[in-house]
This record gives sequence, structure tokens and C-alpha cells, in this order.
Amino acid sequence: MELKEVLRFADEKVFAKTGKHLEDLQEAILKETLQGRKYAAKVAKDRDCSEGYVRVAASELWKILSDVFDEEVSKVNVRAILERAKFYNSPSAIGRDHVTNNVNICQERARSPTEPQNPQQTPKQLHIDLGDAPEIFTFFDRTSQLSTLENWITQEHTRLIALLGISGIGKTTLSLSLIDRIKTQFDYVIYRSLRFSPTLDATLTNLLQIFSQQSEIPQNIETKISQILDYLRKNRCLIVLDDVQMLLGSGQLAGQYKTGYEDYQLFFKLIAEVCHQSCLILNSWEKPREIARLSKEYHPVRCFVLGSLGVAAKEILNSQKLSDEETWETLIDIYQGNPLWLEFTATLIQELFGGRVSEFLQCEMPILDEGLQSQLSQPFGRLTPADLAVMVHLANQPEPVAVSQIFNKIPFSPSEIVNAVRSIANRFLLEAIEEEKITLFSLNPVLRQYVKSRYLSQGM
Repeated sequence: MELKEVLRFADEKVFAKTGKHLEDLQEAILKETLQGRKYAAKVAKDRDCSEGYVRVAASELWKILSDVFDEEVSKVNVRAILERAKFYNSPSAIGRDHVTNNVNICQERARSPTEPQNPQQTPKQLHIDLGDAPEIFTFFDRTSQLSTLENWITQEHTRLIALLGISGIGKTTLSLSLIDRIKTQFDYVIYRSLRFSPTLDATLTNLLQIFSQQSEIPQNIETKISQILDYLRKNRCLIVLDDVQMLLGSGQLAGQYKTGYEDYQLFFKLIAEVCHQSCLILNSWEKPREIARLSKEYHPVRCFVLGSLGVAAKEILNSQKLSDEETWETLIDIYQGNPLWLEFTATLIQELFGGRVSEFLQCEMPILDEGLQSQLSQPFGRLTPADLAVMVHLANQPEPVAVSQIFNKIPFSPSEIVNAVRSIANRFLLEAIEEEKITLFSLNPVLRQYVKSRYLSQGM
């Protein structure tokens, strides 16, 4: 049988079963295998990716074909199985699981809610492992945000969610509250912080120890990834990875992984693209570069940027027993409704102003508590020289400005300035305003004051 004919037949069968055509990478792997060649090195070179990535993709391809043809498929027997299946199928036979509509779905999402499950797998015991998750003593109203996230996970079957926002805005609290709200809909619920920058190998090993308590953990990282994806297919899992920004580098444009941590990018990409029934939530105050590319319309990937707590932040001020409630909204606005910023400031007001907000507001605003300054030093410590130059320039501007208005104002090229603005925005240190079809940028009062006190006072 001609190679093109075999490839076309395989693609038709996969589409009939899953509603998805073979991807370019899968077709390249299959083409090399059918010609009896070692595919990993050649495909990796042609596609400008790692051999490990190709091997993981190949492993997923053999699983898909095994499901399509109801027998174990591997690189050794794939041609024989395809040719035999082609011989025994008439041209009009598309398979017993024919998909009649051209919808990009996978088996888990296509399954009818009333379809009986494998009796060996039901009922399943709920496994919850929150590891080093902080205890949540108070949760301020985020009802709409919780509802949105719950809908994405339980109704839209989103595979990858990036929960983003500036440090202190409440990402960890929100994700743990979400876990408590929807945990009964999962077989496994796992929370892990990446604050100490574990390698992907260490993270995968930790997850596999939860999933397969009696099994031996493989040494090969590609095998570990493949096993994790298999567990995500067979079980309904909710996994939260917190502090993802600790995998990203300092002194470079936002979203780039530190040396030795690039494998995480591949792992997150596979979570988004490989068919399974689980969800991975990434909490970060810096946007990983691949998230923007993955979160396209109709893709099972979403970004959620967490903003001001709004009037619900009054609960923070009330818990600190502050007075002058009529001034609280002014205080909340100045500190951007950021729960952590407000907690630092409320403590300061209680200690030095007897809890009187009106007296505190008579000072030149905003005043930055030492703890708040320390908190802000973390994202600012990651900035490139161009990033910092843009921030200092914006701190000196009385009104929001367009990117083009920064050109020739600082000693960097237009390309460097554009990339810097984008990088700062991906660290959530900029405010963007749309005005007469022009995007203008500025710093909020807290960040403006921080830049002025730390950098302008040093003559930058």
C-alpha cells in the first residue's frame, strides 16, 4: 500500500473515532515510522523541538491508535495493523464510533453523562492532598470569580487555567476556596507550591507518588510525563500548582523560564493539547510565555487575571477595627483593593493612627508600609534595564501615555521599549486605558510611589 494511502487511512480512522485529524507532528512521526526509520532525531530537528517532546508525542499517538483499532499499537506493528485494517474495511466504513459532526472534541468530553462507566472504576474514592497549602482563616467575597472558574472546569472542561495577578491579590486563597467548592466532583485534588523552584522531574515524581502509591516510579522523564497524562485521562483530577513565577527568570523579559526549567513549558503545553478529563491550575504573578499562545478561542485553555477585591475589602478594614467607615472606599481605591496591601496598611493605621482612617488619609498618599515595600521588591527585582527605564519614565508622567510617546525619551530602541512595555504588563505592573482608539499606560498610585521612593530618589 502507498505511504500516502496508509497515512490518509489512519487520519480518517482517527477522525472518525475522536473528531480530530492527526496533527502535523503526529503525522510526521507516523510517516517516519512507516518507512522503518528512527523518528525522534529527524522529527525533532525538522520541527525545532526536543527529542523528548517527540517521544512523548509518539507515545500519545500510539495510545490514540490503540484505542481506534482496539489493539495495542506500537512503532513496531503500526504498519501491519494499518494495512490489515485497510484490507478488511470497505471504503465507506468509517468505524463503529463514527463522528457525524466536525467538532474538535476528545473521547472524555464526548462521552454522554448517562453512559455507564467502567464498573471496576466506580465508585472512586476521593483523594485530597493539599501538601503545604496555607490554612485559609478568612475568605472575602469572590463569588463571581469562583463561579466563572467553576464553570470553566465543570461545564467547559477546561484543561489548563492560568490564574494570574499581582502579588498579594489573593490567587492562593481563591484557588483553595475553589478546591473546597468543587472537590467532590473529582477523584484526585492536589495542591503544590513551587516556591522553592523544584525541577519538573521532582514535581512529576511527587505527583506520581500520589497517583501510584504501590507502583515503582520510572526514572525517565518522558515516561513520567506519559504516565501522568495517562492518570489524567483515567481519573478526574484537579491539580493546583502555585507560585509558578518561581520557575521564571530574573533580568529578562517576562515569562521566560530559568535555565534547567524549560521542560515545564513542554509539560504545560501537553496538558493543554493532549486529550484528558482533568484540569491544571497555574497560579502566578508573572504570565508564562506559552499561556498567551495556548489560550486561543475554542482551545481548552483559559487565563483569569484577578483584580481588585472592591467593596468586599471593607471586611479587611473591619477585621482590623478601623474607624471612619465613610472613608474606607477611598482607602480601598488608593491601595487597588489588593488584600495584602490593605492588610499591611490597616495594621499601620491601627498602630500609628489609633485606627482612624480619616487621620491617615490626611497624609500625602500613598504611604507604603515596610512590609508592602518588601513585597513589591520581588517583582521589581526581576525587571530588565529597559523595563525599569520605562517604569521610571511612567512614574514621572502626570497622565497616561501611549507607547509611541516613550520613544526617544529613554535610551532604548523602539523595539526594546515595545518589548519592555509588554513584559511589564505580563508582570501586572501596568495599567492600560483605552481612550479614543489609543491604548495608554500608567502606574497605579502604589507602584508610582514605590518607583519614586526607590529609584527616583537614587537619581535614576
